Amino acid sequence: MKLSLCIPMYNEASIIEKTAKELSAYMEQTFGGSDYEIIFSDDGSLDGSADLVNALSLPNVRTVGYSDNRGKGCAVRTAVLASVGDIVMFTDADLAYGTSVIKSMTDALIAAPDASMAIGSRNLSSNGYEGYTFLRKIASKAYIKVLCIAGGFSLSDSQCGCKAYRGDIARKIFARCKTDGFAFDFETILRVQKAGGKIIEVPVKVVNHRESKVNVMRDTFKMLGDLRKIKKNIKNEEP
Repeated sequence: MKLSLCIPMYNEASIIEKTAKELSAYMEQTFGGSDYEIIFSDDGSLDGSADLVNALSLPNVRTVGYSDNRGKGCAVRTAVLASVGDIVMFTDADLAYGTSVIKSMTDALIAAPDASMAIGSRNLSSNGYEGYTFLRKIASKAYIKVLCIAGGFSLSDSQCGCKAYRGDIARKIFARCKTDGFAFDFETILRVQKAGGKIIEVPVKVVNHRESKVNVMRDTFKMLGDLRKIKKNIKNEEP
């Protein structure tokens, strides 16, 4: 069983070397020398993030990417399509959910052989939002609720920044995905559901906090617009 871990990055020079070293050490210890790969996907960074990763020459670590900034969805898609793992997972460059979540997500998929996708959920863990301010916690929950209602599904934390897929399913789904921005999560969920795949949720906790790149008021309306387009495109697609 091989795991492909995908890390999207955009102008992460201040943290990316630490992240790469921490992930490499964790993956070597947890999965062994040949049972994993780490793919850093450079979303058109201007600060040499990819060069910093490459210079470390860490085992089973490589970079992919492109020159123009296109969005997190494009970065994750690029990494997934370059992956070879039996399980493919992505998480954020700041390791917001720590490293132990990698094994938790992998184990959950292994334990549920009928599942196509695993989604991390802060809402399934009693301390999932630990460290959030009251207002940020409420805003996050409301944001997720509105988008899930619009999307037509009942997942507890669709926008959590760590998700895992069966490798063959991930590559098939992402090959059809067109969303470059943050709404790419929804597109993969809707495509898994359309294909009749089972989605499971895994409790997670935020352990590393930094300012969110999502503006709740502005991005909610943009996400709703993107979601409408995604649903329409998927509905009109040839099987």
